[in-house]
Amino acid sequence: MALPPRVYFTLHEAAARWDCTLADIAGWASVGRFDIVTAIAPVASGLQIVSGYVVVSVTDILQMFRRCGTGPTESFLRRVWPKDQEGWIMIADPADRIKVTLADLLIMAEDVHRFEADCDLLRRPASHIGSTARYDWDGMYIALMVRIHDQGLPATQAEWLGEVQDWFVASSEGGEVPDERTIRRRLTPIWKALRGSC
Repeated sequence: MALPPRVYFTLHEAAARWDCTLADIAGWASVGRFDIVTAIAPVASGLQIVSGYVVVSVTDILQMFRRCGTGPTESFLRRVWPKDQEGWIMIADPADRIKVTLADLLIMAEDVHRFEADCDLLRRPASHIGSTARYDWDGMYIALMVRIHDQGLPATQAEWLGEVQDWFVASSEGGEVPDERTIRRRLTPIWKALRGSC
């Protein structure tokens, strides 16, 4: 029996899927291209109890998505929009405010698929998929997992980036290496997640 379709994607999964940055995703969400949501345990708002999937106001936590990487890794939600209701609900009591990290933020699968259809992403040449890829990203990710399993993380992200560049030199025909910005964009979410800072 086949598994049912996915319900949601994390922001890191969406960024990898669309080959973009988290800042790009936050920007698109902030202008209404799709909702960013999180799941919350029951929280009191006046006499009302709010729980389940809620829409997050991206502009309230936009500092988490700074392109330079200097933003906070967590924030508190002071208002949410329950998926089954109309309008924002304020979380007035500081004790009830909801702490979120980047790893807690999601895009529902239906929004991901709609966005991809709207932007014609499904018809783009799949230059980064399978054997037609210019660079062996899948092989690089496997090498990263083996390295982390056997030796742990390097001391710095710069050292890790250098190791990845060396891997591409050794593993690609003709020693072709992706540019540093492209590698860094792929490594940074993993680095932050493994360092417990996202």
